[in-house]
Amino acid sequence: MSAAARKVAALRGDATTLAAAAEAFLASTRLANPNTHRAYVSAIDRTVGALGRDRLLADISDDEVGQALTTLWGGCAPATWNRNRAVVSSWLTWCREGEAVGAPSVPAEAERRKEKVDETRAVAKTTLHRLLSRRDLPLREKTLWRMLYETAARASEILALNVEDLDLDNRRAPVRSKGGATEWVYWDTGTAHLLPRLLRLPDGSSRTYGPLFLAERRPVPARRPAAGGLCPHTGRARLGYDRARVLLDKYASLDLHQLRHSAATHLGEADVPLQLIMGKTRHKNPRTALRYVKPGPEAIAAVSEILAPRRRTH
Repeated sequence: MSAAARKVAALRGDATTLAAAAEAFLASTRLANPNTHRAYVSAIDRTVGALGRDRLLADISDDEVGQALTTLWGGCAPATWNRNRAVVSSWLTWCREGEAVGAPSVPAEAERRKEKVDETRAVAKTTLHRLLSRRDLPLREKTLWRMLYETAARASEILALNVEDLDLDNRRAPVRSKGGATEWVYWDTGTAHLLPRLLRLPDGSSRTYGPLFLAERRPVPARRPAAGGLCPHTGRARLGYDRARVLLDKYASLDLHQLRHSAATHLGEADVPLQLIMGKTRHKNPRTALRYVKPGPEAIAAVSEILAPRRRTH
């Protein structure tokens, strides 16, 4: 029996701790995608910590699960609440399907929250270029935001990149898509100029492997990431999605996904064909891509000139 199988088998009983149940779920094949695995680790680890790692799974009530969710993410945006609630629900459902005796559920009171549909997600190109030209921005943030905009990639994909993944000569890197396939993202001169500075070490040499975007400090021993999540040159861990999200909100009151949405919208405003926009954003469904290329206010204002009366010539 494999190690993963033994962990799953261990759930068939009433003496399973929360830590063991979490470890078994995170080792399952349904989390083979590294981006998905990283997001699930963060949410489940915090939930287990709030409930008590050594407590028995069968001793946890539904109400306690709901209280833990409220304590951890009750004050967050609806999208953040829904994302982490779904992760915990998926984990506990998996435990019950594995015949874990008395495994709790997410209570009905901790229901999904309605997410406000924002029809103005795209940021004007001039506004975005002013942001990315600010001299007070830290180099890491400027590089990350510029790269997200120029690649039109998902933030989780770019944050998962390692230095050794970068093809600097061809300005591209492979990423794992939502479906698990390997796809390429491409950047331009703005990112190309910033990356060498981001990789430079204090002694003048450059980082050659490990996470591309790093956290500000070294992690404490209890929070050390799994293999591959630590920079061998600096000892610092990979920058997390939540921290990156908080920093963009702090400096610009924007959401990380708005950079991807803005890139697609600006391509649409420049009359780039839909097929190329789909290739850039890697969307498979044209209807989904059309949602991202809704013209912004600048394009609508410009096209209004067509309706203006002709100027008289003398």
